Amino acid sequence: MVGNSPRVSIGLPVHNGEKYLEEALDSILAQTYKDFEIIISDNASNDKTQDICLKYAQDDGRIKYHRNDKNLGAAPNHNLVFRMARGVYFKWFGYDDKISPDFLFECVKILDANPDVALCMPKTNLIDEHGQFIGELNYKADAGSPAPHKRFGNFIFHNEAGDYVYGLMRVDKISQTSLHGSFPSSDLVFLAELTLYGKYYILPDRLFYRRFHSEQSTKGNFQVERSRVLWFDTSLKSKVVLPKWMYLFGYLRSVKNAPVNFFQKIYCYFQIFRWALIPPHFRALGKDVLLAARKIIVDLLSLLIIRNDDADNVEKL
Repeated sequence: MVGNSPRVSIGLPVHNGEKYLEEALDSILAQTYKDFEIIISDNASNDKTQDICLKYAQDDGRIKYHRNDKNLGAAPNHNLVFRMARGVYFKWFGYDDKISPDFLFECVKILDANPDVALCMPKTNLIDEHGQFIGELNYKADAGSPAPHKRFGNFIFHNEAGDYVYGLMRVDKISQTSLHGSFPSSDLVFLAELTLYGKYYILPDRLFYRRFHSEQSTKGNFQVERSRVLWFDTSLKSKVVLPKWMYLFGYLRSVKNAPVNFFQKIYCYFQIFRWALIPPHFRALGKDVLLAARKIIVDLLSLLIIRNDDADNVEKL
């Protein structure tokens, strides 16, 4: 932190979020802990998102609004808000979620008192599109061990959701990771990598409200992981993409770059090998190869047909 920079930075990436954005911003501005900034990165929304953001930024100087010239995809936009952060602690914020007034206060208190904790996250309540309670989310992965390789191994097998990514984290720890990769579920790879740099602390109070609605990225046509490739990174259009292999290589890269000893790395690599052999993962890796091969063959055949047509046209001339 330099000069008058806030201690906490909140990064809010958004694309066409008019329906829930005001409710999300109001819940941040209602925090009992006040030393924060809000960084909004608008992924070229074509609804009223920009108008909402400009109004809030005009009313509160802690809000910084940035608009991308085009939709970059979710992963680049998430990384962008982090790179613009000035605080020592950082939190990603979903435009459709809410937090209780004491969320930041309680998380900052834990991080201030425990330098070995990289991420602090309260327990979670689930709400619907109207803000009504629909259930509780309990975290099954244990990332509280003092041993980084044990945290990593437990996390890749038992974590079932990316909600940890909405916890409050140390900026210096996030900076040592690869951030969000341009592939589906890259937030899970990021979270696993972060366990190699510090413990996760789960608060007993339910201070986070995760909204489920029909427009979110894992609903409708986006339920299949492979269909979310362009949602994560629009620059991948027309490219051969192997999302499950990118996921696997993300794990391998995380361990390679981690500040752990040789034996701990061997342990982590072995856990990744076990993970890859789990039938759904193994099948997805194989399917990636088959689909990629099919796309390459189709593209080559299309190119040959175009060249033959061009040659025929030249002969006719």
